[in-house]
Amino acid sequence: MLAIALFACALPALAAQTGASPAAQIRDHLRKAAEYLKEKNPDSAVKELDAVLALDPKNSEAYANLGVIAFFHHDYRNAANYLRNALAINPSLVKTQALLGVCERRLGEPSAKGLLEKSFPKLKDKSLQIQVGLELANIYYGEGDLDRTAAVLRSLVDIDPDNIEILYMAQLVYSELAEDTLNKLAILAPGSARMQQVVAERLINGGDLKGAIEHYRKALEIDPHLPGLHYELGEAILESSPAAPETQAEAKKEFQADVDLEGDSAKVQCELGYIAFLQSDMEGAHTHYAQALSLDPQNARAQLGLGKLLLLEGKPEDAKKYLEMAVHADPLDGPAHFQLAEAYRRLEMMDKARKETELFQEIKRAKDRVEELYRQMHRPMKPQAGEVPDGASSTQ
Repeated sequence: MLAIALFACALPALAAQTGASPAAQIRDHLRKAAEYLKEKNPDSAVKELDAVLALDPKNSEAYANLGVIAFFHHDYRNAANYLRNALAINPSLVKTQALLGVCERRLGEPSAKGLLEKSFPKLKDKSLQIQVGLELANIYYGEGDLDRTAAVLRSLVDIDPDNIEILYMAQLVYSELAEDTLNKLAILAPGSARMQQVVAERLINGGDLKGAIEHYRKALEIDPHLPGLHYELGEAILESSPAAPETQAEAKKEFQADVDLEGDSAKVQCELGYIAFLQSDMEGAHTHYAQALSLDPQNARAQLGLGKLLLLEGKPEDAKKYLEMAVHADPLDGPAHFQLAEAYRRLEMMDKARKETELFQEIKRAKDRVEELYRQMHRPMKPQAGEVPDGASSTQ
């Protein structure tokens, strides 16, 4: 303590000798500290920051930086003390507030939650947003508050949709929310049409189309006017045996019932186009896909359907337009890339054809890996609407 006091007393004389003002010396020390941090030399940076505090004991920037250094050394107790000092001097330091919240959570302090809640919406730095968001989500999850956990995770998915940690936690929370909702529905309305619909959807996800169709029919017996039921039943029927004429007719009847009840839609027109294609009614398929596109100009299934039909008609230039729209709308649609590659080949655009073929193969490999993971979980992967076993030959 005596040495520090003597050093502080000597500072004015030192400043006078060097000709540098205290403010200039502070800027110089901060600059050097920043350089040392870039060079991954935290010990030297700490010395510079300590020198800043010797000149200006209320320098919030020095305290904040010392807090960051201590944090990355996992010294959360000292980090928290430095960060609190910085905030006491300048309460507007959002990043400092966020980092203090993380430190306090590591230390088991109940005040961590409030700090994280205040700072999370204000943060601009992506990596810190993710760290703070995950900390906050884990606090809510630990409290059993799934709704608030899910709200934070939705924000995090928007920030970084490919982050594995975020995706893992999101699927965990969404699954628990779905189970909670299902349990409530089972308690409140066990004999309702919606309960039968949920059972049917679960059976579809489990690969039991026959059982799903049975429960969809039970739901319609309870409430024939329930929105969405006729369409879902039609999908399940068609998926159960796409090539069978009686199945096609039965599915078509359900799709028409959906139109009668809820009005025309792009999704229904795509299904009707698919049925027409299976029946070799190319003119009818073209009409339905065109109608779907008029109802929803961004519908990738309609774009792909029209593109495939135009290829079959020997019109690769016209097909190319729709197929390019389809891969733009859904970049992970393997069949769309396959058909676009064929259009490019026919137009002798060989470089583009090779690129689309490579993309198709890459997507197929990725899908095969996902299917293998689903197999390991003992559950089939739900196919996309209208998908046939040979996805590359589908119009969907």
